[in-house]
Amino acid sequence: MEKKKVEKIQIKIVDSWPENEIVTLYKAAGWWKDNYDPSKLKYLIRGSFAFAIAVDKTSNKAIGMGRVISDRVSDGYIQDLVVLPKYRDSGIGRMLVETLLDYCLSKKLTWIGLIAEPGQYGFYENFGFKTLKNYTPMKYEKDD
Repeated sequence: MEKKKVEKIQIKIVDSWPENEIVTLYKAAGWWKDNYDPSKLKYLIRGSFAFAIAVDKTSNKAIGMGRVISDRVSDGYIQDLVVLPKYRDSGIGRMLVETLLDYCLSKKLTWIGLIAEPGQYGFYENFGFKTLKNYTPMKYEKDD
């Protein structure tokens, strides 16, 4: 994407957004499952400490997003960062992370973490994120 096109992108912290656009973003990342209920997305957005949307000003459509979940006192976790494929490698992901970091820091959060997908470590290191030595991210998966 050309630099001029990036100028047509606005990052907003929102309390709501059209469900179909959020579903499109989750699908672009491969995170949407058929059994998910799009009507529940309003709770996901409102329940987030910060929910950032990258908006193409020419269409007023969401072309990227990211969010922070937090205890609202000290810790925050950035997650669900995605940019639609046609807009990737143009600085929009950087804009989203900077907005989320600025928001967290303005609210005095002192511990901000995330789990980087394989191949994305360098992207996040540019913001000051470091690997947590001697820690392993874990996820609950019940055996059926």
